[in-house]
Amino acid sequence: MIGRKGAGALGLALAALLSAGPAMAQTATPTVPADAATIRSIRAQPAYRAAVAALEREHDEWVETIVRLTEIPAPPFKESRRAQAYAGMFRAAGLTDVEIDDAGNVLGLRRGTAAPGGKVVIMAAHLDTVFPEGTPIKVRREGTRLHAPGVGDDSTGLATQLSLIKAMAAARVATPMDILFVGDVGEEGLGDLRGVRHLFGKGKYKGRAAAFFSLDGAAEDGFTIGGVGSKRYRLTFTGPGGHSYGAFGLVNPMGALAGAITGLYGIPVPANPKTTYSGSVVSGGTSVNAIPREVTLEVDMRSESATELARLERNFIAIVDRSVAAENAARSVKEGAVKVEKTSVGDRPAGATPAKAPLVRLAVAAYQAEGISPKLTASSTDSNVPMGLSIPAITISRAAAGDRGHSTDEWIDTERTASQKVKRLNLLILLAAAGMR
Repeated sequence: MIGRKGAGALGLALAALLSAGPAMAQTATPTVPADAATIRSIRAQPAYRAAVAALEREHDEWVETIVRLTEIPAPPFKESRRAQAYAGMFRAAGLTDVEIDDAGNVLGLRRGTAAPGGKVVIMAAHLDTVFPEGTPIKVRREGTRLHAPGVGDDSTGLATQLSLIKAMAAARVATPMDILFVGDVGEEGLGDLRGVRHLFGKGKYKGRAAAFFSLDGAAEDGFTIGGVGSKRYRLTFTGPGGHSYGAFGLVNPMGALAGAITGLYGIPVPANPKTTYSGSVVSGGTSVNAIPREVTLEVDMRSESATELARLERNFIAIVDRSVAAENAARSVKEGAVKVEKTSVGDRPAGATPAKAPLVRLAVAAYQAEGISPKLTASSTDSNVPMGLSIPAITISRAAAGDRGHSTDEWIDTERTASQKVKRLNLLILLAAAGMR
């Protein structure tokens, strides 16, 4: 999951993060005394302790909520059934102003003690999964583990968010700032973060966000402060086509596609900041004995650095154009030339919340209060959008352990002790961000 130089030790830690991929995540340096004091103060308050006790009591219900949400299909661009169910859960949990917005996001507000209309803290988990419509989804239980497509990503995030809402209500926790809870659409794949883009670009709370949390990933030893950006293209190569024998010698769009993918894999990219590419999907053609009239290539490019990502994109587009020109020069164009249509199908901004930012310092202090020296990592999540807008944002865990995300054998572990630790951390960080002291 989860880059800019700052001053002092925390700035040096972030600089190290910028030169590391997720497998080389950096351990956070100690936070400043004021942040530690804030966290100690919140942990000592009766309302916080009562909310933690409510989380403990609600553990089994949390597990059942994961199962219920997982078994409501939410394929890409078809999240409405799950959205309707989640909106009902928001209402039952006592949130106000619950609605499904124009993008399909579920919104619910928990009012603070400050005057209405001010800044809000936003917490979100995404409704959609990567699995296409018709994928069989039935949760299988093995001890404390739940197995099913999408059971972790992000059904557990939705359930964890709901647990926090209910615990705060049960303990009558008061925060100075309003907290907006969101079940958002379009986080996965070609959804291209459309739900959070709408939230920050067109939604009714536009311009009011003081901080943003995404509930995503499964770990208890750190959180995400870096947003891995991505550029995704669908390239459609067309030509005159013809019989593979009778029309031999005519240009072939497959040749241009092959040149493009070969050229992509010849681009040198830095290991630090981590920058990657993938030729991911190839389709087209009509028959084994026909020169295709049309073939398609889909490509994914990523980097922790906006500069490196832009450089990779420019290089690749130049390679595509050269490959088309080379094919047209190599074979006959008497029936027409090869052409290419370049369609952007994904554009996630790269960014980061600096390690010296107050939000990160508070989160580090919360982890340290639980005896954890947290790793600060980089990934591609809903937090990319606010990071790109310079709004403080981090991605925190939905659960303590899980694996095989985006596969049909995905699993999440609901073991009580570790799960409660993650939820305590989430609650503590959220309350601190919302102004509790």
